[in-house]
Amino acid sequence: MTIADAQSDVRRVYRGGYTGPLVSAIVWALANAVYQFGSPSAAMATLFVGGMLIFPLSAAVLKITTGHGFLPAGHPSIGLAMQSAFTVPFGLLVAVALGSYEPVLFFPASLIIVGAHYFVFVSLYGMKVFAVLGGVLVTLGTAGMFLVPSLGAFGGWIGATVLLIFSPIVYRGAVSRD
Repeated sequence: MTIADAQSDVRRVYRGGYTGPLVSAIVWALANAVYQFGSPSAAMATLFVGGMLIFPLSAAVLKITTGHGFLPAGHPSIGLAMQSAFTVPFGLLVAVALGSYEPVLFFPASLIIVGAHYFVFVSLYGMKVFAVLGGVLVTLGTAGMFLVPSLGAFGGWIGATVLLIFSPIVYRGAVSRD
């Protein structure tokens, strides 16, 4: 199997990965609501636990809507997909530690971590739109961390909005390629 064939399989099975940003947008919005109406520590737990559920929930949505939710066993892209997925919870531990000292920095740090994880998707899916998504999230997180820290309390809403906007863009990009 060529790299292009593997990428085509990933795009086909995961429909370009659109369910990831879609489910993520819901998790990010929920976490920011908890931040504003609950507590920063509860919001951190919400994003951390919710973040670990994004792939299983995304796969469930795909299974219900398309009958496919996972790459077939032995597919050469499974390792890359798993490596990318595992970077987020480990990275979020750093964001939680930072947020424990300065809660307003939790969401910006999380935006950087999640954005960086999308760069791997350029190779996994063969779609440059993931570089744009990753770049937008990293840029917004960096701005929220260093330039406008007061935006940090709204970082979850910002992340949710960006992810929601990119979900149909990613889907259309995959459908138009294959």
